[in-house]
Amino acid sequence: MKAMLLRGLAPLAQNPTPLSLEDIPEPTLGVGEVFIHVTRCGVCHTELDEIEGRTPPPRLPVILGHQVVGTIEEGKNKGQRVGVAWIASACGECDYCKSGQENLCPQFRATGRDVDGGYAETMKIRADFVHPIPDSLSDSEAAPLLCAGAIGYRSLRLSNLRDGQSLGLMGFGGSNHLVLKMAVHKYTRTQVYVFSRSESEREFALSLGATWAGAIDEVPPAELDSIIDTTPVWRPDLEALKRLKPGGRLVINAIRKQDTDQHILSTLDYPSQLWMEKEIKSVANVTRADVREFLSLAAEAGIKPEFQEYELKDANQALVEMKQGKIRGAKVLRVN
Repeated sequence: MKAMLLRGLAPLAQNPTPLSLEDIPEPTLGVGEVFIHVTRCGVCHTELDEIEGRTPPPRLPVILGHQVVGTIEEGKNKGQRVGVAWIASACGECDYCKSGQENLCPQFRATGRDVDGGYAETMKIRADFVHPIPDSLSDSEAAPLLCAGAIGYRSLRLSNLRDGQSLGLMGFGGSNHLVLKMAVHKYTRTQVYVFSRSESEREFALSLGATWAGAIDEVPPAELDSIIDTTPVWRPDLEALKRLKPGGRLVINAIRKQDTDQHILSTLDYPSQLWMEKEIKSVANVTRADVREFLSLAAEAGIKPEFQEYELKDANQALVEMKQGKIRGAKVLRVN
């Protein structure tokens, strides 16, 4: 089978073609696993974190990709169209798993990092960690929903937002553009304020129903009850804390942050940015319930991502454009 392999870790600026298209043997199925014929795979910023070593794979080479759509070719429910998300497995026995927090399981394993993912023509995965895809979604529409959508759904839930309260979105890429669509559907009286460094992304946000859109350091016309940050750097978080109401919550939706501007954290001003019972909540991974609940919501509400398609062989190009901030919605690889 053909796959895009990651064989070494380095900053993308030093190696803009970290993945190589190679012919490799198809995987061998284990007990309880299914074999998937991959049709589409979304491209996620987490892949940059893997390539650049912020969340390194435990072994190399590895096949990246955790927003996978395809058809089961072998194993349980053969012929079913399914998706695979970031969560590849959890132990099922620890206190976290038993309490519905399998995303915090010490034995959590991630698709495309701890096990091979979907930047390939075929892949294997545990049968109990695949997700049926609603008929109303095409393969390319479904792929970004498996991570960008599901983690956005979890972030919105963790924001504790109530209808009529104000929501801020720091960054407006693959995940937050879906959060905006969710918020418009679920919270009809809520006003959404979008912060982005990109003028085109700000215009995009307004076209999707945002109340206001401005630069990262602009002052919105109202204080905000909750803010969801999806950026890879720290400055937006300090700006977000200034914009929160007393008792407001900042949700950081990022598996890792870059260290390029980490020094800015030393400028945090406690009275204006953290006092008055403001909160910071991180988002760690997703559960299977997050994925399945969001897919159901997306089908019910007609929530579909904006996306750009690339051939599998052009995965490096998609990653470089993502690193450069050239994003409108999500990026999706056509595999088969």
